[in-house]
Amino acid sequence: MFSNLPTPSLDPILSLSVAFRSDTRPDKVDLGIGVYRNSLGETPIMNAVQSAQEKLAQTQSTKAYVGLAGCEEFNQSMIDLLLKGTSAYDRCTAVQTPGASGALRMLGDLVKVAQPNSTVWISNPSYVNHRPVMEAAGLKVKQYSYFDPATKQVNASRMLEEIAKAGSNDIVLLHGCCHNPTGADIDFSVWQEIASLAKKNGFTPFVDIAYQGFGDGLEEDAKGLQFLADNVEEMLITTSCSKNFGLYRERTGAAIVVGKSLTEASNAKGKILNLARATYTMPPDHGAAIVKTILQDNALTENWKKELNEMQGRLVNLRKALCQEIRDVYNTSQFDFIEKHKGMFSVLGFTENQMTQLRENYGVYGVGDGRINIAGLTENHIPYVANAIVEVS
Repeated sequence: MFSNLPTPSLDPILSLSVAFRSDTRPDKVDLGIGVYRNSLGETPIMNAVQSAQEKLAQTQSTKAYVGLAGCEEFNQSMIDLLLKGTSAYDRCTAVQTPGASGALRMLGDLVKVAQPNSTVWISNPSYVNHRPVMEAAGLKVKQYSYFDPATKQVNASRMLEEIAKAGSNDIVLLHGCCHNPTGADIDFSVWQEIASLAKKNGFTPFVDIAYQGFGDGLEEDAKGLQFLADNVEEMLITTSCSKNFGLYRERTGAAIVVGKSLTEASNAKGKILNLARATYTMPPDHGAAIVKTILQDNALTENWKKELNEMQGRLVNLRKALCQEIRDVYNTSQFDFIEKHKGMFSVLGFTENQMTQLRENYGVYGVGDGRINIAGLTENHIPYVANAIVEVS
């Protein structure tokens, strides 16, 4: 049976890590895979996470199953983090999932059951998993305009013009903050416009917020999502703890459903649990237990927020330093847009051939679509990477 299978194509992002590791050049720089790194080039365990792990090791008394929904205290913590203070708070439910990609699939499957003829609208470009996950769930996918290659910012007017075509059978998938791959975010006024369109046309907003805290701050990054939650009857949300808690390998995420009533949201949760039973049964416990422990302890919560703020501040400073280097040394403002972007990523506007030149000529690894991970830089990399970018441009 396996003789009928085609030769698989390499993952465009994960394959870069393999190539980077085999590269023997001492000045190579990995700006490919999307993980946060500190000034030493390491992806550390956050101090709050380390303390929570130690507390768990001392107090956890069983490794028995946690149940289809995962840790309900974690689920409530995710709702509190995103929706507390909104009108949606009392009419939503959450399910712990294996990462945000697991949440995307569960909500995609839910939409397929609840509204089989739905079309999911995603931004152009969008997170590499959005299209395949939604299509794997059996849903149609369309793109709406988002990124302007000329300005390297969001073309908000065109975006809204195309989202206005979405109707009552449609789902509009939005990045909550720190757009992946571009780093270009919509401003609050656009969130307000989207809410108005959702109410007028009847489409369901679906917000994927994987980088909360990495843009403008923990509370600021959720403002657009919260405005939507206050102004629409139904909404879907996926969230991840990979970045803001540094729990990449623990695969810790959640799927949140906002319904017209708590009863409807609870019915949706019940269906997700049925779908989960037939897919992965239940999510891993450790990451969710860590997050729950942190968010239920005031001191640990404050420590975590402080660390997260420092990580966010470092990303801002790296962007400024890279742009300043290019301006001062090469007398060009061509790449000033990098400083305006938010979160870990920016799209340089380079062709695939230019990205290949960066990799082959300078050992600077970025994704073929032009995405670079700002968090992969160290302060020592700035002059070298600035030179490479300018030379290839």
